[in-house]
Amino acid sequence: MDNIMSQKNALKELLGRIKRYWHMIIASLLFATTYVVLSLYIPKLIGHGTDKIIGAGAVDFKGLTGIITQIVVCTVLAAVAQWIMGLCNNRITYNVIRDMREETFAKIQRLPVSYIDSRSSGDIVNNVITDIDQLADGLLMGFSNLFTGAITIVLTLVFMLQINWKIALVVICITPLSFFVASFIAKRTYFMFRKQSEIRGEQTGLIDESISGLKVIKAFGREKNTLKDFDNINDELCDVNVKATFFSSLTNPSTRFINNIVYAGVAISGGLVSILTGKITVGGLMTVLSYATQYTKPFNEISGVITELQNAIACSARVFTLLNEDEIEELPENEETVLSDVSGKVDIENVDFSYVEGKALIKNLNLHVNSGERVAIVGPTGCGKTTIINLLMRFYDVNSGEIKVDDKSIHDITRKSLRESYGMVLQETWLRNATVAENIAMAKPDATMDEIINAAKQSHAHSFIKRLPKGYDTVIGEDGGNLSQGQKQLLCITRVMLNIPPMLILDEATSSIDTRTEIRIQRAFNKMMKGRTTFIVAHRLSTIKEADVILVMNAGRIIEQGNHEELLQKKGFYYNLYNSQYK
Repeated sequence: MDNIMSQKNALKELLGRIKRYWHMIIASLLFATTYVVLSLYIPKLIGHGTDKIIGAGAVDFKGLTGIITQIVVCTVLAAVAQWIMGLCNNRITYNVIRDMREETFAKIQRLPVSYIDSRSSGDIVNNVITDIDQLADGLLMGFSNLFTGAITIVLTLVFMLQINWKIALVVICITPLSFFVASFIAKRTYFMFRKQSEIRGEQTGLIDESISGLKVIKAFGREKNTLKDFDNINDELCDVNVKATFFSSLTNPSTRFINNIVYAGVAISGGLVSILTGKITVGGLMTVLSYATQYTKPFNEISGVITELQNAIACSARVFTLLNEDEIEELPENEETVLSDVSGKVDIENVDFSYVEGKALIKNLNLHVNSGERVAIVGPTGCGKTTIINLLMRFYDVNSGEIKVDDKSIHDITRKSLRESYGMVLQETWLRNATVAENIAMAKPDATMDEIINAAKQSHAHSFIKRLPKGYDTVIGEDGGNLSQGQKQLLCITRVMLNIPPMLILDEATSSIDTRTEIRIQRAFNKMMKGRTTFIVAHRLSTIKEADVILVMNAGRIIEQGNHEELLQKKGFYYNLYNSQYK
């Protein structure tokens, strides 16, 4: 998202989404027109009323009563029209915002893991929440003031032309200056508001990572450093905010100054010329002066709207940049090719892969796994163990070579069916803000309570779940709340045991569990793995002794291969690795 969409393109995208609700826009315009016509008719009535009370003993009480009645009726009808217009504007704004939030969140679901790994989660959250909130504020103010403002400008000119075209001409000649001033300032504030949105994304990212890593920050005594980083971003945001607000605030007083010139021009031309020559009545001049005020008022309001719209469009540009980045989505796939009746045969043929272009991680990797085999992957940190899992699940795509499941290239089958064929238990646990039962049932949404409890007993999670305040109905907070890391991992293991697919991936699945519980879970895993192709990533070599094949990796390559006994007899890399743990 380094190349933010231009203001023009962002506005075009936004208008395209607003057009979907054209029927509500038409309704809003109709009621806005009704409101403005009635509002502008009232000064005309007041002018007529003024003419009926001028002159000693010449007050027309009967005519005055009729005019007052008309004023009351117009005021009530104008208020109703304005209220309905507001309802329409709210509906348009929040429908557009709802659509954009749905589109943005759906886009995030389609993004590859590589995109999420390379971006700040706080910046992505800022796109969905803060940027769209800012857009909502700008749209609501825009609809509320732009419609009525534009119609007011047009109709006041029409009414003034009817009363005295010369005075109307004075107004028409001076007011374009307001547009030039507002446009000049608006072009310069857009970039400041865009910068403001970008820095806000950085700030959200820092807050997000500081909260999630608070224990580590405190453990290493990094509170002052983190606060300093936050203060730097906060000061930068404050500086940009002040500049953006200062320059945008120039619009209103500048346009007000021009509008006052318009009012003075109307008063002078009307008072010195028209009244003296008798071409306009006192009531008529009052009406024209009232129209001049109402004519210039929208310019002040629109200048404020322009400021909000600059901020809104800057924020929308960031959102549309994300929505329009088609190249960052996962590569398209044939939706008709679904992996089914999986036997579990996996082939990795001549695979090369790197996270960063020019820095190869996996080179010419070849592996053949028969159905039902248990394949353990071991090696030093950074050798490519977890990368193989990412490639098997198609979280990342290979740079060259091919991976096949049941003799079908994983590029030719849907990601959904591929990923549903694997059951994953990772070292990094993830639990949502829901009940324990709902977290377990993610693997099988229609599971009965008996099935959930049975899976928990197999994973040895049942005993600690029963000790929770409401057992399986206990709501655990974001990312597991107050559960220990081991308890969270047990729930993730339970999730897989509830609905065991044809193939399994266990990436340090018992790393956070005590040795005694680990032994019990290994027994459950042995039952679960029976007849299923299983990939096991482990640092504790005691957990993979019974694997059919152990792949020893180093620097992205398989350097040794065999079962536990065979590899010990070779007295190579695995032998040294095993002895370093147990001798």
